[in-house]
Amino acid sequence: MSMDVSFLNFSALTLSGVIIITGFYMGHSARRIKLPSLIGYMVLGVILGSSVLNILNESSIEDLSFITEIALGFVAFSIGAELSMTTLKRLGPGIISIIFVESFAAFALVTGAIYWLTRDLPLSLIFGAMAPASAPAGTVAVIQEYKAKGTLTKALYAVVGFDDGLAIIIFGFAAAVARNLLIGEATGQNSSILPALWLPLKEIGLSIVVGGVVGFIFCQLVRKLTNSKDILIMVFGAVLLATGLSLRWHLSLIMTNMVVGFVLVNTRRQTLVHRIMEPLQEIMPLLFILFFCLAGAHLEISALPALGAVGVVYILSRSAGLIGGARIGSMLGNVEGNIKKYIGLGILSQAGVAIGLSLIVKHEFTQLGAEFNAPHAVAIGTTVLTTVTATCIFFEFIGPILTKFALTKAGEIPEKKSDD
Repeated sequence: MSMDVSFLNFSALTLSGVIIITGFYMGHSARRIKLPSLIGYMVLGVILGSSVLNILNESSIEDLSFITEIALGFVAFSIGAELSMTTLKRLGPGIISIIFVESFAAFALVTGAIYWLTRDLPLSLIFGAMAPASAPAGTVAVIQEYKAKGTLTKALYAVVGFDDGLAIIIFGFAAAVARNLLIGEATGQNSSILPALWLPLKEIGLSIVVGGVVGFIFCQLVRKLTNSKDILIMVFGAVLLATGLSLRWHLSLIMTNMVVGFVLVNTRRQTLVHRIMEPLQEIMPLLFILFFCLAGAHLEISALPALGAVGVVYILSRSAGLIGGARIGSMLGNVEGNIKKYIGLGILSQAGVAIGLSLIVKHEFTQLGAEFNAPHAVAIGTTVLTTVTATCIFFEFIGPILTKFALTKAGEIPEKKSDD
């Protein structure tokens, strides 16, 4: 039962200060019980959110939403800056194999399991399309907090970076087919799905183009800078520019910023890349406190009792699809043992992208229901949003814990850090 103290009506600046100071200590408390700091940040968010104190209410979260977008931009830039072609070649085609097999295995397994349970094909396709979407921020936060290094770490950067792009494409195709089925069910005729199939391909393609252009400009501007403060200013400018353009043109801000980092690491000397990334590491913990606290505030704990059989089946089949698919992809790609054993455990986090996709489903399928008098479409939108929001609570808490476990077992977290 929540305790509503929203009448205190804190300003966005006051809330940010409270979050940073309290989040710092919550993160340290989580570390004391061998959990990643971000679990402490998320617990704080849940306490401040509508589930408990309602200080971070819907209006406050909206006021602070730019923080989430900026943090995701920096996370994506950091991922891109780890994806040097030299490293990817060393990891081999196995990474591509892992990305494709785990994404399509999660899609197929969830679609099949939900259809077995409900016998509702449009609903099953939508849930299947949600499954491949990951939350790269959780994985990156754990890697950076514990200063993990090694082949599994590099592989995780690559997989969580690229599988969101593939997830958007899979979602676009599956949603187009589901929409077509629902229109046919309501009217007795099938509409063309080709325009809907084009949209996700255009989104990813334009994201790559915009990221490439911003990345090229950024590299030209930063190459002669030596002062770390000057470099940090230029990094902020590039990430804000790429993020702003992505939001303005409805592109993938994760893909756009990832390409900026990718251009940097593959066109400049390693010494310059190191000079650019070093000051960035100093501000990432601050962004993580704000980002994960706001993520926790989004989570409605009251939604958990309503999870039901569909939610449980979704959690089990998504987990099996990602872990099993990553294992099969590793075997097909002939990657080394640590990657084969543990990479599936490091990619389970799910939050922003999946919730964003479920909001799109709710909006578009509600409109579809009104336009074609299709209550089935409206019901699917509501079910998907409620279930995905609830299951994200599970995945956001268990995902980082399993990522830390995987990196520890692979020997890529220094001993003193894992025991901290």
